[in-house]
Amino acid sequence: MNSKLKFYQSIRFKIALVFALMLMLTLECVGAAFVRQLEHQNLNTFKQSIELPSYVDNSLSTQLTRSNTGKANHQIRQILSEVNNNNISEIRVIDNKGTIRGTSNANNRGTVGQKSTDQAVKATLMNNRSHSENIYDSANHTRYYINVVPLVDNSNNNVIGAVYLRASLETVYSNINSITLIYLSAALITIVIGLILAIIISQEITRPIEEMRKQALRIARGDFSGQVRVLGNDELGQLAGAVNNLSVRVEEAQESTDSERRRLDSVLSHMSDGVLATDRRGNVTIVNNMTLQLLGVDHEDDLIGKSIIDVLNIRHDYTVRQLVNTEQREMIIDMSNEGNNLILKAYFSPIQRESGFVSGLVCVLHDVTSQEKEERERKQFVSNVSHELRTPLTSVHSYVEALSDGAWKDKQVAPKFLKVIQGETDRMIRMINDLLSLSRMDAGTTKLNLEYVNIKELLNYILNRFDMIIKKEEDDGETTKKKYTIERHFTKKDLWVEIDTDKFTQVIDNIMNNAIKYSPDGGIITVRLLETHNHVIMSIADQGLGIPRKDLGRIFDRFFRVDKARSRKQGGTGLGLAISKEVINMLGGQIWVDSVEGHGSTFYISLPYVPYEEEDDWDDDQEAKS
Repeated sequence: MNSKLKFYQSIRFKIALVFALMLMLTLECVGAAFVRQLEHQNLNTFKQSIELPSYVDNSLSTQLTRSNTGKANHQIRQILSEVNNNNISEIRVIDNKGTIRGTSNANNRGTVGQKSTDQAVKATLMNNRSHSENIYDSANHTRYYINVVPLVDNSNNNVIGAVYLRASLETVYSNINSITLIYLSAALITIVIGLILAIIISQEITRPIEEMRKQALRIARGDFSGQVRVLGNDELGQLAGAVNNLSVRVEEAQESTDSERRRLDSVLSHMSDGVLATDRRGNVTIVNNMTLQLLGVDHEDDLIGKSIIDVLNIRHDYTVRQLVNTEQREMIIDMSNEGNNLILKAYFSPIQRESGFVSGLVCVLHDVTSQEKEERERKQFVSNVSHELRTPLTSVHSYVEALSDGAWKDKQVAPKFLKVIQGETDRMIRMINDLLSLSRMDAGTTKLNLEYVNIKELLNYILNRFDMIIKKEEDDGETTKKKYTIERHFTKKDLWVEIDTDKFTQVIDNIMNNAIKYSPDGGIITVRLLETHNHVIMSIADQGLGIPRKDLGRIFDRFFRVDKARSRKQGGTGLGLAISKEVINMLGGQIWVDSVEGHGSTFYISLPYVPYEEEDDWDDDQEAKS
């Protein structure tokens, strides 16, 4: 809004102009009436001043009744010459026959004896009535007053003639014009003075209004610091007080609105769910930060103004009207692509006024990718458990059925069948025990018996057991067992780590058993132990066939086997590495695998490590006591 107004646009100019126009109109009306009255009075006075005395009319009537025309005309001329009135231009005497008998104008004496052609004279002689009129002579631009008066014979009241009188009105109108000019000059001066006074008065009147206008402009700009001065208790004073009160109320309302907006922005910014709001046409108007993260957009300007069905990529399935009117207020939206898995659950709610008019739509986006993944894994887990249990149960059922049919009588077949049944039963027991261990870990009910252990000695102890197994097989002369060698590359420093010894031993056993199973005959299993700044790193490498790159990410999944047929044949449950990962995670460490297909696999275990320094004071005290 433009805060500067031109003078002719301001209210003070309009008020002054109204006052000036009213004053001008008043003076014009008064002046018109005054001039009209002045003209009327001056004309009446002028007419009265040029009227001929009655004795002149009587003398002229007497001369017109004389029979001697020549002497009568001479006497008429003598009478007219005695009339001394400077205002009269010419006096004519006409008898009842319309003949001019005399004139006061020496220049028109030639008209004496001629018939008068003046219509006013003829009308007067015929009607016996006086006739007067104002005429304008365009030849010399002069206004004249004409007055024709009938002459009556006193003896019988018959019209015997008429007196034609003509007088110039220039002196009358000259006086009127002079007075009018004086009046107009005075009126003009009065109007100028009145206009100046009107501007001054209007400025005083509009000064509070101007202050209120400036205050309103400041309020519109958001500046509530100013106040309008209250100069009185009149209407303008009350209005100024109302504007000041309005400024305070608007400031309070603005602060409240800003506070609510900041609170809403804070809530939207820190929500763990994405929020979208649209107008009634479905175009996005509000977006929070989580929505930008979920949709992989850098700036909210990239979404503002776009249709929500395009933002969520559901144009082919829904329309904006369906999202507003549908009873299905939630839906699953799969926005996964080649580089990212993203599944969103969208909740839609219309923004509806009390009248029922829908002015927009609110959409809340919840990332359910992990839940959907867990649900798929749960279903897959149930399917795998069912499959893994069905296979040994089917085998046991088949062998039991065969024994029931009479195979138990065969001394060669029956022991083999029982051995298979026993093996399958042991496998199911191991599987169930592993499942129970995983279930307790998932539920968080597994308790760890933590203690500081020299990890190098513990690892040597575990590997020594496998060396004893190799030695025992060699002493027993078993040639069918697979031959392998364990190489150790340990740091010379003792490393004390806080772990659960039993569960950590179970992890190493699982990895070593896998390394032995998948290593070729005569293979070498290399075990390394080293220390970093704040971690202990262990690695177990074999020389087996390795793990395909596509399976590396799933090697720690439950029931996952790279070679399913061979693993099941060797009695594996597919849960060992899953249990190992859970145990290492509980100990605060990490486990991962590095493998190249055809060149073996290497499993790494990282555990948190705080250097433990033996106290020298304790040793000194012990030496002193001894």
